Amino acid sequence: MLQNLKIENVAIIEKADISFERGLNIMTGETGAGKSIIIDSINAVLGERTSKELVRTGSAKASVTAEFRINNSAFDSMLEELGIEPEADGMLLIRRTIGADGKNTCRINGIPVTVSMLKTVGRELINIHGQHDSQRLLNPESHCDFIDKMADIDALLAEYREAFYSLVELRHEISGLVTDDEEKNRKIELLTYQIDEIENANLNPGEMEELKALRTLHRNSEKIIGSLNAAYSLINGYNEAAGALQQIKMCFNQLDGVSQYHSVIEDSANKLRELSYQLEDVQENLSSTIDELDYDPAYAQAVEDRLDYLNRLSRKYGADEDAMLEFCEKCKKELQEIEFSDERLIQLKEEQKKIKQKVVALSEKLTQRRTSTAADFAKKVEAELKFLDMPNVQFAVDIRPINLTENGADEIEFLISPNLGETKKPLAKIASGGELSRVMLAIKNVLSDKDEIDTLIFDEIDAGVSGRAATKLGKKLSEVSKGRQVICVTHLAQIAAQADHHFEISKASHDGKTYTSVVPLDFEGRKHELARIIGSGEITQTQLNMAEELLNL
Repeated sequence: MLQNLKIENVAIIEKADISFERGLNIMTGETGAGKSIIIDSINAVLGERTSKELVRTGSAKASVTAEFRINNSAFDSMLEELGIEPEADGMLLIRRTIGADGKNTCRINGIPVTVSMLKTVGRELINIHGQHDSQRLLNPESHCDFIDKMADIDALLAEYREAFYSLVELRHEISGLVTDDEEKNRKIELLTYQIDEIENANLNPGEMEELKALRTLHRNSEKIIGSLNAAYSLINGYNEAAGALQQIKMCFNQLDGVSQYHSVIEDSANKLRELSYQLEDVQENLSSTIDELDYDPAYAQAVEDRLDYLNRLSRKYGADEDAMLEFCEKCKKELQEIEFSDERLIQLKEEQKKIKQKVVALSEKLTQRRTSTAADFAKKVEAELKFLDMPNVQFAVDIRPINLTENGADEIEFLISPNLGETKKPLAKIASGGELSRVMLAIKNVLSDKDEIDTLIFDEIDAGVSGRAATKLGKKLSEVSKGRQVICVTHLAQIAAQADHHFEISKASHDGKTYTSVVPLDFEGRKHELARIIGSGEITQTQLNMAEELLNL
């Protein structure tokens, strides 16, 4: 239940703090006073789409804070799934801030959340029914939802949809396998060619990189061999000149003879000896490498040809050997699927036959449940409408068979005859605005025990209603509010008189700005507000007497 709503800097509302109670909460006021802004604010804090245009002129941001009391373990579980710890006392605090720059900040119990998370939570807290909601009745596609809700067939519908979606997937797979023989043969030929070309290449992962290194080596072999020979000669010596190795050994011999006289000399001698060993290793490595690097033009060309061949394959089948081999495996799998497609097609058609039988059987169960529910639904709605000052109304639910859809095999449409002697026709074609409002309220009342949401908001559901019908509408709203919370915006005194809690929305201008205030009314306040609604100008004693009579009734 919504206990408190705090609005700051939303449109012409600078600050409002409204405490709602259980029962029928009525909001009235002059046109343009700000009633719709309160509903917009509630929509905003429930996660509905909003815009920076809501921010009061001159303010950096607007904020709406709503405090709820929750007594629902399923709701607590939903909060936990969203990562929000429920409060032990059952309180839930939601705050949404809208910046003048369009940025939004949302929090639930102090935890930052996204707008979509806020909307998920909001759907379980409040149902808002406005004039646009009555317009749903003009769309026959929504009529099935009302019947299903009364029939309480969520589990059956979920089972049906699971089977139906499986059937759709099977049909799609079967469609993909059904190809003409010519196309099938073309695809087999292409896949076979691609597989053979890749397999005949005898691919080895890493081979292309090795070949590139070999190609670089061969292209620079003359330069490499020249440098190797020069380095070898400098180490080994040439033209009777001593090389680096011989000179280091001679240096070692000079120092080794006197190393016992000084530790530094001994250390230097040892290092020269180690250096001579290392140079001997280098000399041997250079000699071996020079022998190995005997340039072979034929081998170099073979490397170039193999690398060119692999590059051509790479452009068709993948960036490297691994990618090409993976492509080959995919081709093999696809070829196997095509070759065995006839067997698979037979198997899928058998599965399709079984699942379709299940879908049809479930759809028949849905039809049976809907048909048995529709008569009771129509009877109850018709009774509600007669109470709402439509004494000659006839209401019926028309169920027609259609092809299988995700909702079953039924097309459902509400039919109505508002006046005596008229045949029942589709609701969308003959109902007036006032009749739509009453039909919507009648349906809500019939389905009230199916709605677990504790707070209902009716935004000007009295559109097109007046006189005795308005009185009946008010009584019905009062009836709906028993055991739950109903918040209603109205322009009719007959409805406002039924309030358990009445709020006056008014606006005033001073210092060049407009301000909206929300004031809870006592008996005298309600009497004056009803007199204002009844009258058309200055309040008279007669209007006050009429207002008091309405309240006493």
